[in-house]
Amino acid sequence: MPTDDEHDTPAIAERDPFSALAAYIARKSTSTGDRAALARLQPEALQPHELAALARALLAAGLSPESWQVQTWPRWALIAQGIALAGHDGRQRLGEQLARAGVAESRVTKLLTSRGDAFRQLLPRLLRLMASKGVAPNWRELGELILMESSAERPQRDAAEALRLRIAGPYFSTLARAASKSPQ
Repeated sequence: MPTDDEHDTPAIAERDPFSALAAYIARKSTSTGDRAALARLQPEALQPHELAALARALLAAGLSPESWQVQTWPRWALIAQGIALAGHDGRQRLGEQLARAGVAESRVTKLLTSRGDAFRQLLPRLLRLMASKGVAPNWRELGELILMESSAERPQRDAAEALRLRIAGPYFSTLARAASKSPQ
């Protein structure tokens, strides 16, 4: 019997494009070449084979990249690269996942205060660290942050700031709970 991921991907993408993209990338039917190309993407300077792998993944996930603005492509490339590197786990908050992976407070603070190029350069290293600890990030939160961060639109910038706080809260709460449980 077919699963939702196999037949209803466009409907899933309308609700959660990040999970739909993650399902496509994780699927065994995705070629190893495409997965490797996605993991090695240079989001700001997409090569033809990378662009082809990215377009296939986005379309298979039910997204409509043909109508996107130029600046949207590198953002989704960064999301696809991150999913290929670290996977996706939407069951926990991103802040909790960062704490569970043992990401240092200084690194999380840098992630949450960085903008533009600094943010985009920091992210793949952070994702590789999380993957090395066996912790997949929640792309519903991280993907939204990537799409909104450094936006020229005031409402998106405000939403990105609110999202940064929603990531920070669970991170610091998880650290505080862990510190209170550890023997002094």
